[in-house]
Amino acid sequence: MLLGWLSVHNVYADTGHFSECISRIGVQAKTEGISDTTIQQVLSKVRHNQRVIELDRRQPEFTQTFANYFNLRINDERVQRGRELLAKHRGLLNQIQQESGIPAQYLVSFWGLETSYGGNFGDWSVTDSLATLACDPRRSSFFTQELLNALRIVDAGDISAERMIGSWAGAMGHMQFMPSTFLRYAKDMDGDGRRDLWGSIPDALGSAANFLRQLGWVPGLDWGQEVRLPAAFDYSLAGRDQMLNLIEWAKLGVTTASGTALTPTEQRAALLVPGGHRGPAFLVTKNFYIIMRWNRSEFYALSVGHLADRIAGAPALQRLPPIDTIKITREQVRQLQMDLSALGIDAGEADGVMGSATRQAISRFQQNTQRIADGHLDAALLTAIREAVNTLPR
Repeated sequence: MLLGWLSVHNVYADTGHFSECISRIGVQAKTEGISDTTIQQVLSKVRHNQRVIELDRRQPEFTQTFANYFNLRINDERVQRGRELLAKHRGLLNQIQQESGIPAQYLVSFWGLETSYGGNFGDWSVTDSLATLACDPRRSSFFTQELLNALRIVDAGDISAERMIGSWAGAMGHMQFMPSTFLRYAKDMDGDGRRDLWGSIPDALGSAANFLRQLGWVPGLDWGQEVRLPAAFDYSLAGRDQMLNLIEWAKLGVTTASGTALTPTEQRAALLVPGGHRGPAFLVTKNFYIIMRWNRSEFYALSVGHLADRIAGAPALQRLPPIDTIKITREQVRQLQMDLSALGIDAGEADGVMGSATRQAISRFQQNTQRIADGHLDAALLTAIREAVNTLPR
């Protein structure tokens, strides 16, 4: 009876595909122990949203430079607001830090970057978004599971489907958890019997700390630091896959950003130069990689770490990222990847994404042509790579 009722009330375009898909998900939900009440209350009301499909298909035309990314997210207003909230919630944050080992400034930094401290949850119906994506073939399996997880959250009484708002892709609440992350890591910190990541700041911050701790956060270890490199530095040593201890980095002439000696310890760190040799350099520790398990972007993790430092009272970057870097389309990146492969340099899949494999390939081309091997692309280098391909025998 339930499934027939659903199929009447969920008509997708002219085909009924959405209705049939939701009916199948309803059957699966029932077999997985979700209550009939929740299935009917939620799935009878979900609607297909074509705008969600458009956003899922859309890729930005241009790749984003570190300067564009960083400057958009780190500003004096966000730093000041973070400091105010750090002071306002100091008691709660100290309690969470004592239980989890996650320093307060990091939790506030994630909060600031994810939703501007709760100012922008997104205004999409999470169940509509997840249902739309679950019934689209591109990533149906993943989003079907996320929709089922959203039903489990409603079934547990943590939130009603009507209050479950978030991003177009289903990320929810102050910290933008997907439903699967919610189920694994969300905590009831305020003791009201519900895990409310929308209306309860204690629940949101406590859940974020639990997530980071379970990901492997090392208590007492910083994310990293800005550093200064010597004039004749070998930039081929940069990259997330190459870690040396601080004693070794110091021997190579690396200092703190202010020019003082690094603390000589066995702590291992990798060197990142996201804006090339003219921009800031960072030594990053294991906790940087933990931040990247939250969001797999180097730029994001660097922004989280630096914003946390600023919130805790540290100064701005000593060396700003250069803002005159090349603006390159995804199609140009794809061509660049194919060009590097044609030159015998493995740039990974030609997917149009400027990831670590592509930057390492650029660095190898720079080494081969006696350039500063910082893995950073500019207009002249892009032209040089294209010309090198054109000289290959046909």
